[in-house]
Amino acid sequence: MSDPRTTPFNGQVAHSSLKGVIEADRYTDGRMMMVQQPIANVTDKPRGARTTQLVFGDRFLVLETEDGFAFGRCEKDGYVGYVVAAALTGAEPPTHWVISPATHLYPKPDLKAPPDVCLYFGSQVKVVGEKGGYKRIHTGHFMPAQHLMPISARFADPVGIADLFLGTPYLWGGTSRWGIDCSGLVQACLLACGIECPRDSDQQELELGEDIPPDAALKRNDVIFWNGHVGLMASDRMLLHANAHHMSVAYEPLKDAAARIEAKEYGPITSRKRLALS
Repeated sequence: MSDPRTTPFNGQVAHSSLKGVIEADRYTDGRMMMVQQPIANVTDKPRGARTTQLVFGDRFLVLETEDGFAFGRCEKDGYVGYVVAAALTGAEPPTHWVISPATHLYPKPDLKAPPDVCLYFGSQVKVVGEKGGYKRIHTGHFMPAQHLMPISARFADPVGIADLFLGTPYLWGGTSRWGIDCSGLVQACLLACGIECPRDSDQQELELGEDIPPDAALKRNDVIFWNGHVGLMASDRMLLHANAHHMSVAYEPLKDAAARIEAKEYGPITSRKRLALS
């Protein structure tokens, strides 16, 4: 049975790839758009519950727009849902992406200029010029050059990326420094290291890495799964995870986290996975 989280069909319209597979009123190839505000919620229905978030520059394939909401699919992980249509605009080919937890957009290349807005880690922009150590992007704003890397550049240490989010408030469905959940943190870290990663922890458990033998010691960047929770090992004993116990991204000894989670939340650890890191 198809997973509704990643099946581009809402009961009326479906993506053209589903013709002959799912019966729909109409089929479409859709139109690729991008997020034009710092964060956009993806919801399970118009004005519904948040399931994930997109950040500035993220691509969203719009299949249908109705009553101010666009239905479609997130390009980075195939997640399906609804986004406020006003949060989207025509897609620009990105040249750089944001590598700091957050950064400001300035009206001019001057650190004393009052910034207009903030963008978050992973946001994608099109650089059109440079002046005084600032990159000018397609919106006309200026960004500190130190906060950007070329769009093809990637990191090699997921836990090093997770450290950037330390102290970030826990937010169900969150994906940014503004607020993030356990699987959102893992996804952001792995995508930043060039590793494809689905959105939710159960999907990640199925698709990520190789099982670690029960008698093998853990090491940095191993991924620990529970039934509904996930975290990254910062060392053989220390877990780094976004969690509702601390209501933030925090370090915690694995033995303490595992005991608490088993007793009060999601039961015992269900798997330990090792990533293929270059």
